[in-house]
Amino acid sequence: MALVLPSVSVSYPKVPGKWKNCRYVDFSSKGRTFPRVNRVTRMCTFTSSKSKKTVWIWTENKQVMTAAVERGWNIFIFPSNRQDLALEWSSIAVIYPLFIEEGRLIDHEHQRVAAFAEISSPQQLEQFQISEEQADKIVVNLLDWQVIPAENIVAAFQGTQKTVLAVSKTQSEAQVFLEALEHGLGGIVMKVEDVGAILELKGYFDRRSEVDSLLNLKKAKITHVQVTGMGDRVCVDLCSLMKPGEGLLVGCFARGLFLVHSECLESNYISSRPFRVNAGPVHAYVAVPGGKTSYLSELKSGKEVIVVDQRGMQRTAIVGRVKVETRSLILVEAKVESENESYSILLQNAETVGLVSPLNGEEHQQTAIPVTSLKVGDEVLLLVQGGARHTGIEIKEFIVEK
Repeated sequence: MALVLPSVSVSYPKVPGKWKNCRYVDFSSKGRTFPRVNRVTRMCTFTSSKSKKTVWIWTENKQVMTAAVERGWNIFIFPSNRQDLALEWSSIAVIYPLFIEEGRLIDHEHQRVAAFAEISSPQQLEQFQISEEQADKIVVNLLDWQVIPAENIVAAFQGTQKTVLAVSKTQSEAQVFLEALEHGLGGIVMKVEDVGAILELKGYFDRRSEVDSLLNLKKAKITHVQVTGMGDRVCVDLCSLMKPGEGLLVGCFARGLFLVHSECLESNYISSRPFRVNAGPVHAYVAVPGGKTSYLSELKSGKEVIVVDQRGMQRTAIVGRVKVETRSLILVEAKVESENESYSILLQNAETVGLVSPLNGEEHQQTAIPVTSLKVGDEVLLLVQGGARHTGIEIKEFIVEK
């Protein structure tokens, strides 16, 4: 008998064929109390432009265990005196238990799987590196947690073949370890007793996986351009720099979002600001992680948005500041070929505001068209999606928007 479960994080060989995005668990061995990871449990690799990450769980809460297993994380850490709990859980779920014993993590056959250390000073970290030089996997528990020690650990083991996992107690703490010095550690051990932390971690990995997915941007032809009146428009300043061809997806309706170019291009009128997108009025929708939308008026420091380029490649960026000011607006309407649906966006009527133009094979005429130069027949990029939304989440519902 075999069971196939979805998986997000992985560190073992891939399952071939159509199950390549799952982990495979074989129950054919009847005499084994716990599955052995190298013979029985296989996990698919979480492929990303960033390196793959491993997730282990440290908990004594059955609900946390269940939530983790349902999300594809089945390696659990127990104190050496809690083999009874490991045995109980193995009767209701497929788990791979590890036990803390004398500076190492061992399986039920007393085979060392990883080194384990609790570190509270740089001197301890240095000594631990030397004493555990041959360990393939290393679990580090920082007793005095700080961002700088996280970076020190990444730097210490960068360039080696070791998989270093840091014990984390919250999703935000785990994120620091996974992203420190850009590349981060090889994984984390979530030491939690709250199901919410598992759900938040899964959400984080879902957002990471979006970075590798291409959005299906469509060519749309401009059908109408009209200068309107005054309105409150929003400038979104990010904590990241944008390149030519990148911007934010914005629109009057969630069903059609225009790729609004950043202010990274040189201009005769003002210095370039490659961190800024002059995005549109306060009512407009903007794409945010998780396939959701937000109103521009809802953005504030610390929130996340999706930055997209001409090819549809997306990445997550943090909002550093939002400016709302009253400015003259221009209405732009467009249609996708073979569709009757019309899509619209309002933008500030300024030379520095533009819509991203499509790539022409590997060549393109221009990166963006300023709204002041837009004319009927010009082509821009558009993301077409479901229009009905509830708190930014796409839903199945009849809706008419004009």
